[in-house]
Amino acid sequence: MTPAFDRFVAPARQRPALWRLIVGCLVMGVVIFGWIALMFGAVWGVSGGAGVRRELQGLMAPDTPRATLLLLATFIGMALAPVAAARMLHGRGPGTLFGPRGRLLRDFGRAVLVVVVLYTFSLLALSQGMPPEPNLAPRLWATLLPLSVGLVLIQTGAEELIFRGYLMQQIAARVPWRLAYLVIPSVIFGALHYDPTTAGDNAWLIALSATAFGLAAADLTYATGSLGAAWGLHFANNCAALLIVATKGTITGLALYVTPYAADDLEVTSTLVVMDLAGVVVIWGLLRWWLRR
Repeated sequence: MTPAFDRFVAPARQRPALWRLIVGCLVMGVVIFGWIALMFGAVWGVSGGAGVRRELQGLMAPDTPRATLLLLATFIGMALAPVAAARMLHGRGPGTLFGPRGRLLRDFGRAVLVVVVLYTFSLLALSQGMPPEPNLAPRLWATLLPLSVGLVLIQTGAEELIFRGYLMQQIAARVPWRLAYLVIPSVIFGALHYDPTTAGDNAWLIALSATAFGLAAADLTYATGSLGAAWGLHFANNCAALLIVATKGTITGLALYVTPYAADDLEVTSTLVVMDLAGVVVIWGLLRWWLRR
């Protein structure tokens, strides 16, 4: 265990009992679904049952700005969930989930910079052979961009707080095996990306790719002792995938462009998922090298 990660895990060692982690996961589920219920309760209060049905249908196929913004807003509950679990079950403040503030901000910025540079070159290269198709009108896209970026920041932060924050810390506080606290949260993270309805036969490959992404993020957290690098990697990646060029048939409502192929296109998408995974490995390696300096 690196000294930085040892300090990151230290607050979780105060109340590391396994039953607390299990109950903490239940608390997170209650908070997440409670927030969603609160959101749709507000929709019902304004638009009635018809409005709730309309918004639920939009969430099933978030191809409009309204539906995508609503989908991203559901992650506010996910961000609150680990904070509540850490406080109620472990007596921990929210800051203990993030790591040292200075390191958090510095590593976040470095990760975003690396991803932006590499993704810019890769998107330009891919667009030569498969030019993306226009989606949102540029003016509307620019108008929504501040809100979109803010919600993607929350969405990615929420996932990092749960998987590389709360779960990784509490497992590491209880189990000394590195593979356990790196792999278990990453496998859960990948499994939640399994979506055969959207991705068809590519669903397993996408889930495996998400698991590998989770492992890269977990290792960066292990190396640095904060969520900064993992969050920056996740944030920049999702900004590219949700706001710049989204894969057709997925979450496209806020994207400036969409791909000329769909997520269930077996030949094209599977090849690009493998290429994307290779890109994540390159980014992980560069960040590992830079963050050690």
